[in-house]
Amino acid sequence: MTTTDKYINPFTDFGFKKIFGEEANKDLLIDFLNAVLKDEKVKDLTYMRSERLGAAVTDRKAIFDLYCENENGEKFIVEMQKAKQKYFKDRSVFYSTFPIQQQAQKGDWNFELKSVYTIGVLDFIFDETKDSKDYFHWEVKMMDVNKKEVFYDKLTYIYFEMPKFNKTIDELENQFDKWMYLLKNLPQLLNYPFTLQNKLFEKLFKVAEIARFTPKQKIAYEDSLKVYRDLKNVIDTAFEEGKIEGKIEGKIEGKIEGKIEERTLVAKIMKEAGEPIEKIIAFTGLTNEEIENLNEKD
Repeated sequence: MTTTDKYINPFTDFGFKKIFGEEANKDLLIDFLNAVLKDEKVKDLTYMRSERLGAAVTDRKAIFDLYCENENGEKFIVEMQKAKQKYFKDRSVFYSTFPIQQQAQKGDWNFELKSVYTIGVLDFIFDETKDSKDYFHWEVKMMDVNKKEVFYDKLTYIYFEMPKFNKTIDELENQFDKWMYLLKNLPQLLNYPFTLQNKLFEKLFKVAEIARFTPKQKIAYEDSLKVYRDLKNVIDTAFEEGKIEGKIEGKIEGKIEGKIEERTLVAKIMKEAGEPIEKIIAFTGLTNEEIENLNEKD
């Protein structure tokens, strides 16, 4: 498979990390975070290890797409979610507990915490919000349900349902809009639009231009693009067919069997792509043993 696109797809692992995950492109991530937070919260940042371990050997790991810290010690988890996951919100909350727990200090400690931000750029729509066609930007904090006021402001979850973002190039009003537009439309662009012309985005377009890649990078990107397309197709189809099956046939055994087959196929795709076992378990619900025993040649 060879892509004819001029620019990389940011929803691939390779594309997302090429734009945001390299030290040389740290200024792109800083600008993106500040646009998302609508505040100059990040003047500098440090990339942290993306694999975080629990307190004990038996605890689960967390595998972040990007994990970084600003100059004030505030933590940022940034994830690009390619396809629906049944317990995505649960996983998101679970992952946010790692940078909280790791702030614990030995000896006397007053429990003061630095803020933790989880930012998810989603290539899907939450089932429960599909009728809210214009509401795509979620910012969630701990709130008192009676007063409708923020109770604790140091834990923030920000999600973007990208299929709902439909502004055209002429409708972009600010830096936030421009980032959303680029993340959604970058692979479809044939040139560098005048509306987006500034030094920062000029750099982004150079970083994202496939023709500038080395042969090794091109192969890595093609592999990543194939995984993205296969994984998204299998998972999205599984969700849709599951609903149709339930309504039309009502065959419980067939529905369960189909789901197991689909989860196994997803696991095979992810395993072949070299995804960490913990991430495959989170996506599919299969056990470690089931994943280890998968025959990749089937």
